[in-house]
Amino acid sequence: MESPDSSQNSRESGYSFKSVITRMRSSAADGEVNHVINIMEGKGDRLASMHQKISKPPRLLRMVAGRSSCCIFRVPESLVDVNDKAYQPRIVSIGPYHRGKPQLRMIEEHKWRYLGVLLKRMKEKGLELEDFFRAIQSLELKARECYSETIQLGSDEFVEMMVLDGCFIIELFRKVGNLVPFEPDDPILSMIWILPFFYRDFVRLENQIPFFLLQCLFDLSKMPGDKPSQSLSMLALEFFNNAMLRPDEVIARYHDLKGQHLLDLVRASYIPSDQDLEPCRVHAPTQMIHPVSKLRRAGIKLNPGKADSFLVVKFRHGVIEMPPITIDDFMGSLLLNCVAFEQCHGSRTNHFTDYATLLDCLVNTSKDVEYLCESNIIENCFGSEGEVTRFINDIGKDTAFDINNCYLSKLFRDVHQYYRNSWHVQWASFKHTYFETPWSFISALAALILLLLTIAQTFFTIYPIYRPDKS
Repeated sequence: MESPDSSQNSRESGYSFKSVITRMRSSAADGEVNHVINIMEGKGDRLASMHQKISKPPRLLRMVAGRSSCCIFRVPESLVDVNDKAYQPRIVSIGPYHRGKPQLRMIEEHKWRYLGVLLKRMKEKGLELEDFFRAIQSLELKARECYSETIQLGSDEFVEMMVLDGCFIIELFRKVGNLVPFEPDDPILSMIWILPFFYRDFVRLENQIPFFLLQCLFDLSKMPGDKPSQSLSMLALEFFNNAMLRPDEVIARYHDLKGQHLLDLVRASYIPSDQDLEPCRVHAPTQMIHPVSKLRRAGIKLNPGKADSFLVVKFRHGVIEMPPITIDDFMGSLLLNCVAFEQCHGSRTNHFTDYATLLDCLVNTSKDVEYLCESNIIENCFGSEGEVTRFINDIGKDTAFDINNCYLSKLFRDVHQYYRNSWHVQWASFKHTYFETPWSFISALAALILLLLTIAQTFFTIYPIYRPDKS
């Protein structure tokens, strides 16, 4: 028989064991509750983070990028991968995208020098740096809306950059245009390699400031003795014409031309008027045309046109008329950046993209480039025929092109239909085979003479046998 003490101890042990189990269950329940609480807290943090991201506007490609007022873009990475150096400034930074890069510091120092020279001249008008700062400050918000990317600069820093870059451009235009003198021994003039880089850097899409800011600074810095007829557009086009080499009378036509920035201004000066273009009435689907070598075998000729802009391309009576174009470093930069601008700006026409696509269709090998050069359609100041071929084939890579909705649609259709005409192809193939070179012509002529002599010999050999007997 158990003693009362042992019975008591047994009950106490049972109670202890139950309490341990109860505590364990309580701890497990508390752990589950804490785990649920932690999950809910983690979920709440995640949801808060998601809501924060939803409410945060895009920064790298802002919503204003879809507006017609937005005109300065980052070049799409797909185009940069093909021609990365064509979009990067080499000597001078204009605007915020390439500001502060070490390789561009040299000209950054000369910007301040040019600003000082301009302000000395402005003392005659009673204007100071503060007047320029206030004028641009009133346009700050409008200027920021021109950039597709959020500019991470404070108000004062942004306005300072616009005043500095804008005054430098205008002062350089005036100096190159001989409206104000260069300082003695100015290295920007005396070192002949610098100005050509300015021509190219000023037409890079990522290296722009809004044209209305330049116009504001230009109007503010006019002197009483300046010619009233000397517009900013005219001054800018004359500056770039040192690289474009277009006739003065052509440049003079664009005295009142406006652009959204300098690249757009130069681009707009090449866009032909409606009367220079053939009417585009294409209702059936259009197809791409063949390269020069195949077109020639089909009897299609390519001759230099006589229009003021190389964009005015026409097709008449089996002849493609293309105004001459000089392909050099400046034109290469202009073509690529105009195509990039048209790809980004939805409200602009795509003349340069269409023209680049036409060139890409026409040029397949260096032989095609050689023929275009011999025909005085391309003036090659770029490099070898192979280098020009690669450049032309790269212009249209990874670009959006609508063949049925471009200014060259009718030309594409007409050339393709002419090419499919079998009579044209057969006759052209015959001429290409037997009359392309003097030697092929001589060989064909000799073969023809030999054939005639063989026929004559055969005739006089057989004729006596079957000749009727006169007796």
